[in-house]
Amino acid sequence: MPPAVRLHEAVALAGRFPLLAGACLEVGEGEVVHLRGPNGAGKTSLLKVLAGLLPVHSGEATVLGWDLVADRRAVRGQVGMLGHESFLYEELTVEENLEFAVRASRGPVVGIRPALEQFGFTGRLASIPLARCSAGQRRRASLALLVARGARLWLLDEPHAGLDQDGRDLLDELLAGSRAASRTVVFASHELERATAIADRTVHLAGGRVVEPPKTPESVEQAAAHVA
Repeated sequence: MPPAVRLHEAVALAGRFPLLAGACLEVGEGEVVHLRGPNGAGKTSLLKVLAGLLPVHSGEATVLGWDLVADRRAVRGQVGMLGHESFLYEELTVEENLEFAVRASRGPVVGIRPALEQFGFTGRLASIPLARCSAGQRRRASLALLVARGARLWLLDEPHAGLDQDGRDLLDELLAGSRAASRTVVFASHELERATAIADRTVHLAGGRVVEPPKTPESVEQAAAHVA
């Protein structure tokens, strides 16, 4: 089975500055991968490349069988991205936002109501304008949209930010059940303990490239003991 994500020496630029500088990565179908690295390492840029939001200047990039170098827009109907902005409309209600976005992506509208209820938008809460929602409710609305759209690949940038404990636990359950739901997830998070418990593996980035995990004093000591 081909990987859900494949980058080989992928380069993405902002002007002449390399946001990705020859990144190589493969992610299998149903895998949950945690991106780790300092600010500016290229985590958000990598997510935007996979979402088809950032062009690939050189190298190879395929997502769910689509060649992002040839046509980065073709994959967008199968990819859902949660970034720092919700990209929802302030004047629309939560339910209207989901219906508009799902219809625009030609997704199944039958999933809208269950997704709303799953994230606590029951009764009148689904009918309030987004402008009246708290930061946590906006985050929940964005996550409900991901579920309603049925995207095959989730790209999440600090997904737990702004959520209360119940919201965080619900998100963890969704991510843990990704393989059973035929969903692949790539997410960036600084919450290392939580991310490690969810992810199948962690990928380290630095300088726009995927790198080996940094050696800690503990790992060096363990390696030396193994050799001895």
